[in-house]
Amino acid sequence: MKNYTKIKDISNLSETIKESILLKMNPFEFQDLGKYKTLVMLFFNSSLRTRLSTEKAAKNLGMEVMILNVNDAWNLEFEDGTIMNLDKSEHVKEAAQVISQYADIIAVRAFPTLKNKAKDESEYVINSFKKYATVPVLNMESATAHPLQALADAITISELTEKAKPKVVISWAPHPKALPQAVPNSFIEMMQHLEIDLTITHPKGYELNVAITKDTPINYNQDDALKDADFVYVKNWSSYNDYGKVINQDENWMMTKAKLGHAKFMHCLPVRRNVVVEDAVLDSEQSVVIQQANNRTYAAQVVLKQILENL
Repeated sequence: MKNYTKIKDISNLSETIKESILLKMNPFEFQDLGKYKTLVMLFFNSSLRTRLSTEKAAKNLGMEVMILNVNDAWNLEFEDGTIMNLDKSEHVKEAAQVISQYADIIAVRAFPTLKNKAKDESEYVINSFKKYATVPVLNMESATAHPLQALADAITISELTEKAKPKVVISWAPHPKALPQAVPNSFIEMMQHLEIDLTITHPKGYELNVAITKDTPINYNQDDALKDADFVYVKNWSSYNDYGKVINQDENWMMTKAKLGHAKFMHCLPVRRNVVVEDAVLDSEQSVVIQQANNRTYAAQVVLKQILENL
């Protein structure tokens, strides 16, 4: 693996999942692999799980870690040919090359604007670092994708499934803020590579990019979609077609124990209690959100390991 900016960068998903589970059993087995290597983590947006789990994963492999909250330092320019006489102090062309001299791997987290669809879909932040950096780049969530979270989700389902082909449902839920489509995009794309029965459910108007959903069934009736589900992944996202807008805050879409049935409950966290999901679900044995969060470390670790092996 040269970079991990999208799910397609994984050459063998089933083997990668197996490898991550083995790392979980013995996380320090390859602690010499990253010796004298440095991971530089760049945060254009804040983070809790991604930041801590990726740092822990790197340290499990023996790497040194440096962290920079980019927007606290300066505003980077990404446009070519611009006259930099306003608020941007440095261009990504220089920044990426300079950071590459300090890092063996660069990890980047940068959210979308949710205002300019074309600009967000160009993935200009992560792709600029891929273009100008001279070391591998790791995606810690970009404008349209969160491949580390999706890999952790796949690990979790693989560990917990009791069926050869479990039914997995991703359900939209209400939220007071406009949120990106990155997590559902990557979850759906990841699930399309697994032996599962996937269904998407959401109110009309919250259709995701058809290039992502492809022929995955969409059911606008949440109760019907949830029937006989083995895993239910709940997540809010803003409208894709009416880009970045909150067009529906129907409280009836909140996940409840009654709706969940016997399924395992999944969420990437953070989650708003009694808005996205009721307490009774989160506090039940059916909730696997803590296990998901733990698997973020081993998703990041297996990716870092495969990149280090290719250096």
